[in-house]
Amino acid sequence: MPDRYSSFPAAPFGPAGAFFAVTPNDGAELAYLTTGLYIGGAGDVSVADPVTAVPVTFKAVPGGSILPVRTARVLATGTTATFIVGLA
Repeated sequence: MPDRYSSFPAAPFGPAGAFFAVTPNDGAELAYLTTGLYIGGAGDVSVADPVTAVPVTFKAVPGGSILPVRTARVLATGTTATFIVGLA
């Protein structure tokens, strides 16, 4: 199928060009640095800052929402949200 947008540069705030299931893990980085996370099931989401690796927990993220964060790691420790999808 032709991509009508292939001649446009990808914007960091634009729609995701890749998406993937996220399994929270304290030791492994994600396949891509994200531009956001889709949170399917409500809960807390703990991520590592992509520059400093300092963990930050977003509390009570509603299910069905998009968390607009750039991260390379979603931590298992502190994450209770489910059905997380990485957007990149």
